[in-house]
Amino acid sequence: MERVPDIHEKTFRDPDEATAEAAGLAWLAEAEETGGTRIARVLDHPQPTVLHLERIADGSPTRAQAERFGRSLAHTHAAGASHWGAPSPGFPTSGGLRMGRSRTPFTSTADAPASWGAFFAEYRIRDFVRRIVDRGGFDAAEAAVFDRVADRLEDGTLGSPQPRLVGDAPARIHGDLWAGNVLWPRDSSEPTGAVLIDATPHGGHAETDLALLALFGLPRLETVLAAYDAESRLADGWQERVELHQLAPLLLHVYLFGGSYTDHALRAARRYA
Repeated sequence: MERVPDIHEKTFRDPDEATAEAAGLAWLAEAEETGGTRIARVLDHPQPTVLHLERIADGSPTRAQAERFGRSLAHTHAAGASHWGAPSPGFPTSGGLRMGRSRTPFTSTADAPASWGAFFAEYRIRDFVRRIVDRGGFDAAEAAVFDRVADRLEDGTLGSPQPRLVGDAPARIHGDLWAGNVLWPRDSSEPTGAVLIDATPHGGHAETDLALLALFGLPRLETVLAAYDAESRLADGWQERVELHQLAPLLLHVYLFGGSYTDHALRAARRYA
């Protein structure tokens, strides 16, 4: 008899958030056909604000699991996206292409920036900095630091190639790939090493996902990154760009929580301003 999966019930504040999460997980799961990392399944959508998700028994990763995850993540990214900032197909548009309580913005085809730098500058730096300033989180001098980084992103100074398998196109990134959203099945035979949850997927730079893995400490991170690089060669100097890509999650955390994240974001921004 086929085993019935354990269920994790997740409740959202509004129906659009539940729809966006289900659509995003389904979009990432499409990459499994070409070797991408396995995504936790949406089993049911019983109410507008409720999803039933597959529950994964999370454990500590073996070295082999970490290697498989690094290789499979490279193939998730290589599945690509239609444009910079593209949300998943089926993403609800009633909220103006923004997601969750952070109101993280995405882009339509008509508004798609021409480069990753232009996308990251406007939709991951300036958008959040404007809202943080409005709340009193940054003063004018502090906001100017981020504006200088955004200028350098837009003119291409801080740009870099995607990993080899991705090529010149936007990568299909998870978008919220901190350690807590990477589950390591206790059955370590999982072919892709890990299972991913709670995504904010969009068309972006693959290095953004890798930088977020490093931000809060992923177990066996060095093994994951080495396996990724072996599968899909990273552009030279990627280690020097980690904090640049971390500006996206740091600014989101400044907006939501403030506190020590404010100083952390400013320190990172000054490095690239």
